[in-house]
Amino acid sequence: MGIELAKASFPTTRITLIHAASAGSGPHAQEALSALCRAYWYPIYAYVRRLGYSPDEAEDLTQGFFTRVLEKQYLRDFHHERGRFRSFLLASLKHFVANERDRSRAIKRGGGLTSVPLDDLLHEAERRYSLEPRDSTTPDHLFERQWALTVLAQVQQHLHDEAAASGKLAQFDRLKGLMLGDEGDVGYRALAAELGLTDGALKVAIHRLRQRFKERLREEIAHTVTHPEDVKEEIRYLMAALRS
Repeated sequence: MGIELAKASFPTTRITLIHAASAGSGPHAQEALSALCRAYWYPIYAYVRRLGYSPDEAEDLTQGFFTRVLEKQYLRDFHHERGRFRSFLLASLKHFVANERDRSRAIKRGGGLTSVPLDDLLHEAERRYSLEPRDSTTPDHLFERQWALTVLAQVQQHLHDEAAASGKLAQFDRLKGLMLGDEGDVGYRALAAELGLTDGALKVAIHRLRQRFKERLREEIAHTVTHPEDVKEEIRYLMAALRS
């Protein structure tokens, strides 16, 4: 759960952002798209790097892709089909990269088009990519795994903010590693004493945190699919991507 996540300043849900970003090319649409880009940029970068592009080329393609999404209003197509934003974004990215392959250089910082501000994130991109396993992971699988980690990071950030608002941030920081149910060699008695809780109160706190995690995960996934009935399947897919 240790993925880095830059907070988007646009205070709304993913689906609302997608609607706003697809509305046109005005300031409101660009602000919404910028928020989406800042949430999901790293899976895009990792995918392009795993295709074999250099760090500079991957930065240019990532920036160029989101810029082209804005300029060509690709997101409008998302509303005309039953879909998941994850799948839609990856399909759009593949189309974009295929069109760019014949060019000697990717669109540098948008090639004069309206720029999506990602430079402050992209300068960290290669450092993060250097931590990826050097195995036979395909570009698609790497994208899916990083997408899943990004979603989990967003959920964790929501829970962090809730804990801070309720004055329980210290407790959350100690228990967040147990949200997914992996208890390992947890010493309940020592942990309870550290937090000033009884053993029973600690188990209740962990149970409540896990329940809240599940609720928040469902909410986050619901913001990236067009139909509510797709939420369960998308959660299963996300968890499978993390395990594979």
